[in-house]
Amino acid sequence: MFLTEKDPFDTRFKALKSCINLAQHITFFGGAGVSVGSGIPDFRSAGGLYNNMPKEYQDVQPEYMLSRSCMIEKPEMFFTFYKNIMDVRGYQPNSVHKYLAKLEAAGKMEAVITQNVDMLHEAAGTKKLYKIHGTVAQNHCDKCHKVYDKDYIFNDTAPVPVCECGGVIRPDVVLYGEQLPEDQVVGALTSLHNTDLLIVCGTSLTVQPAASFVSECTASTMVIINQQPTSYDQWADIVFREDMNTIFDALLSNTESRG
Repeated sequence: MFLTEKDPFDTRFKALKSCINLAQHITFFGGAGVSVGSGIPDFRSAGGLYNNMPKEYQDVQPEYMLSRSCMIEKPEMFFTFYKNIMDVRGYQPNSVHKYLAKLEAAGKMEAVITQNVDMLHEAAGTKKLYKIHGTVAQNHCDKCHKVYDKDYIFNDTAPVPVCECGGVIRPDVVLYGEQLPEDQVVGALTSLHNTDLLIVCGTSLTVQPAASFVSECTASTMVIINQQPTSYDQWADIVFREDMNTIFDALLSNTESRG
């Protein structure tokens, strides 16, 4: 089976439903596009963050703004930028998050691997979740490692949030220039080795090393749902270019109609 965006949508959608029904161990690998349906901009699309930088930051590489180097060298700029773009506390899960939680509740999910830090998978009810880029749900002191809750940095009025020990309080988000959390990587790779269906969704598969995870997967079937082409499309069994929420709205509706 090899169905591309040139094949009729109904044909591809029926094939996707069949793959999900037959699979026993589904792994979902998601990127920033997954949360666009909740109102959170992605990074690299035409409407994404990197193409719509605030005027005061247009001469600065966005990757630098979210880097450990920026946090150390220009902490006031880093935290101003971080507070402006990463405060996602008011957003709600969309149909992608909700459908995956239902699959997990039905015992069909091996794991959800997410590059997002926005807590929406957790809010939808997913429990077996590997957050390879960290999370905004928690902060910690870079010096003494004291833990602070998710609201601390966003509510702090100081230019740079500082711990009582004098260290900088930073988000538990993996910044550019930092290594991915080992426990999350190990869990993610294990799930990719134990899955029979891999669904890749909302990611251009360009950010390394996370994108290379897909090449580690041993699934017999791979589905890619992304509005832009990816370098892995040629190996996918089904490719969708349609809006993912249209697809997952239909999947969710089908699940709910069955009770």
